[in-house]
Amino acid sequence: MGCCQSSTLLRVGERETHPEKEKEKDHQRLSEAEKEGFDFSFSEFSLAELKAATNNFSSDYIVSESGEKAPNLVYKGRLQNHSRWIAVKKFSKSAWPDPKQFVEEASGVGKLRHPRLAILIGFCCDGDERLLVAEYMPNDTLAKHLFHWETQTIEWAMRLRVALYIAQALHYCSSEGRPLYHDLNAYRVLFDQEGDPRLSCFGFMKNSRDGKSYSTNLAYTPPEYLRNGRVTPESVIYSFGTVLLDLLSGKHIPPSQGKNNMLLMDSHLEGKFSTEEATVVVNLASKCLQYEPRERPDTKDLVTTLAPLHTKPDVRSHIMLGIPKHEEAPSTPQRPLSAMGEACSRMDLTAIHQILVATHYRDDEGTNELSFQEWTQQMRDMLEARKRGDHAFRDKDFRTAIDNYSQFIDVGTMVSPTVFARRSLCYLLCDQPDPALRDAMQAQCVYPDWPTAFYMQSVALAKLDMHKDAADMLNEAAALEEKRQRGARGS
Repeated sequence: MGCCQSSTLLRVGERETHPEKEKEKDHQRLSEAEKEGFDFSFSEFSLAELKAATNNFSSDYIVSESGEKAPNLVYKGRLQNHSRWIAVKKFSKSAWPDPKQFVEEASGVGKLRHPRLAILIGFCCDGDERLLVAEYMPNDTLAKHLFHWETQTIEWAMRLRVALYIAQALHYCSSEGRPLYHDLNAYRVLFDQEGDPRLSCFGFMKNSRDGKSYSTNLAYTPPEYLRNGRVTPESVIYSFGTVLLDLLSGKHIPPSQGKNNMLLMDSHLEGKFSTEEATVVVNLASKCLQYEPRERPDTKDLVTTLAPLHTKPDVRSHIMLGIPKHEEAPSTPQRPLSAMGEACSRMDLTAIHQILVATHYRDDEGTNELSFQEWTQQMRDMLEARKRGDHAFRDKDFRTAIDNYSQFIDVGTMVSPTVFARRSLCYLLCDQPDPALRDAMQAQCVYPDWPTAFYMQSVALAKLDMHKDAADMLNEAAALEEKRQRGARGS
């Protein structure tokens, strides 16, 4: 059992002196994301944009806990002109047949803006395709950290932080008129780049218009939902109680086994938690799991009960979780690199230039098919502009190359991933990493599986001091190159 710490009650009282510091930290997180070019405004995306972001919904990009077996897949992706990752939830074809209803539901969720939420930033409603777009949380789910940990379990103070932050998220949403959350469980709690726990916005919409609100085992489902099939604010409180049991026990145990029972405490926390604090959480879980909905607390009660237990407000979440900060790049790449990959990993722009000159336009084959009617004077002028750009590129006159390649691109009759990659390198050599990143992303849009587009993005990201994202992109490029080589050997 846990140890009774003599300073516990004093520290509990100290939590009340830090709310402004917590708010300041939350506002700082939002502003930093905006500085990095991440737009939190809710908007509509085209299917083409999301295909490009997810490499045409590649199975390598799936981040759903059940992988390809999940009924509605979630992918990670990267939007053009943005450096941050996104999460894209792709619904089954028949999930939301009425586009107006889907847009109305998504727009309502999109109005929610709070540091404790993984924010919904947009949607796609194209033909019979229905997709949601949210912030991507790179540090896994609460379920992964609680039930499937490898090096260390979550420490007690971090479990209390998770409980408080999710309670705050629910209280905010309730105050904004969105009190219903479907199937709240440990898989819906995500950890952001700082290791802070956040509530997934996807749970504010059902998986389909007429679908079930609870997909988990019936043993974890609110009793009133089993009676009438309706989710109520009180049902959400019941589900929050099951999450508290998960945090206490480190296991996913049915509510019937967890009421008023200190014996459920996670054995890995032996001697590392306060019995007084654990008693408070056990009692709160018991209240949340009351059979009668009217006997359960509301979201304000949850926050009021849990806030005094948050005793380490100055300790960063990633430290308590025992994970590196997301910005830290791995020391070595995960795959062996080609000459292009090695040059990009070293940020050797001279070597990259030599490779792009040698490669010429062989990777552009098949990206354009021109009819006889399109062979106009404008076409000839455009190709002349590209030719002048190529000469300037070869001669290392990079500003002239940018001007001529821009003339070629602006006409728009032909699209060339190689031109975008070359202009991207020109921008890098002129110390302009932002347009370089945009051009590398444009190259990916034209040719989604082209390793060079990913390699150029990795260099631009590194120039922007986004080293973890740069390393991720480098590994994706290497994976695509490896896949291409296997295909070539197989043919």
